[in-house]
Amino acid sequence: MDRSVLERAREVFDIEVEGINYLRDRLSESFAEMVERCAGALDRGGKLVITGIGKSGYIGKKMAATLSSVGSPAIFMHPVEARHGDLGILQKNDLLIALSYSGETEELLVVLNPAKRLGVELVSITGNAESTLAKMSDLAVAMPVPREACSFGLVPTTTTTALLVLGDALAMVLLDKRGFTKNDFGRLHPGGAIGRMVTMRACDMMRPLERTALVSADRTVRDAICEMGRVRGGSAVVVDDESRLLGIFTDGDFRRLAEKGGDPLSLKMRDVMTANPVSVDADMLAVEVMKILEKRKIDDLVVTGSDGKVAGTIDIQDLPGMKML
Repeated sequence: MDRSVLERAREVFDIEVEGINYLRDRLSESFAEMVERCAGALDRGGKLVITGIGKSGYIGKKMAATLSSVGSPAIFMHPVEARHGDLGILQKNDLLIALSYSGETEELLVVLNPAKRLGVELVSITGNAESTLAKMSDLAVAMPVPREACSFGLVPTTTTTALLVLGDALAMVLLDKRGFTKNDFGRLHPGGAIGRMVTMRACDMMRPLERTALVSADRTVRDAICEMGRVRGGSAVVVDDESRLLGIFTDGDFRRLAEKGGDPLSLKMRDVMTANPVSVDADMLAVEVMKILEKRKIDDLVVTGSDGKVAGTIDIQDLPGMKML
């Protein structure tokens, strides 16, 4: 293996991490002011319009997507297209955020005066506080980085990485400031595993009682195995006369009993069950349920209702069908 390849790759990592740390340590009141202006525009019913060209433009598109996904409506406006009609994106109460590390990108600069004539505020993010862009802006946010990872110091690498992180910081600070919640997130992500994780609850994931093997403490292992076979499940839930949870018995428990020899089928549930097993409330969010399954390394989870009675079970083998795994 050519060690020089790995050494150069690690050097790129180091240079870009250095740039992020450099920027982090130099975040100033201008960033806080940008957050306030963004929040103000959004509170007035406006949106955030991100503009930039080249590599900055690509990062701008990601910034707009991230902001929108966490409740801060944003859209990307290409500077060249803006000169040919896309300035119509800008409306009253919007905030325009222009991205250019040099602050001298001609294709960007020529569209800013027409944009400002529409009455929108202009915030810039630039590495050059003395640039034309900074001077045109109502607020300029400095984004200094020591060096690019490119051997020639020309290819945008550290600068675009730092801009990406700065955009994420803006989105996350606005998320906190505007009180965006998991439920809000779920409403904006109705499709895919992420949406399901933050909108579904344990009651949506569970097998109902008719598909849950329920046995009393005085029933035998044979009875439990028969019930598990009937519902095609991997566990039997042991309950009292009022359907309150006492314990659980799994197919893994049965295998371990069988390995010891003797006649495990005649044993009583009270003697072989796992007492006081892990259970979750029916209203628990799916994302929290998944954390418990992963942390406890279990395949079956008992779900209880608000009355404390067993409502069903969550069987890990059902989750792929729900696209939860």
